[in-house]
Amino acid sequence: MVEFLLAVTFACGLVVAVAHVINSRFVAPVYDVVANLTGFVCAVAASTLLRHWIPALLAALAVCCWLALALRTLGAIRRRQPLLGQAPPHQDSRVSGH
Repeated sequence: MVEFLLAVTFACGLVVAVAHVINSRFVAPVYDVVANLTGFVCAVAASTLLRHWIPALLAALAVCCWLALALRTLGAIRRRQPLLGQAPPHQDSRVSGH
């Protein structure tokens, strides 16, 4: 029963992480990236110690998604883009005529 509950918990977190990655306009705030990475890394460790392989795998996939989002956040910081979650669409200067 514990493994099932953990699997459902991590599957829900994985769905959210994948949705953020698919939504290319989403830029996660730094605190969100750090908190989710910390939580899911701990989830991988705990599930592995309990030998609950499915929850460990789901949490590990979520870690991969949050690492991708961390790279997106770092890119936004370098471009000095506001980290407000939903980023405005990218404006191409060639299209806008500026």
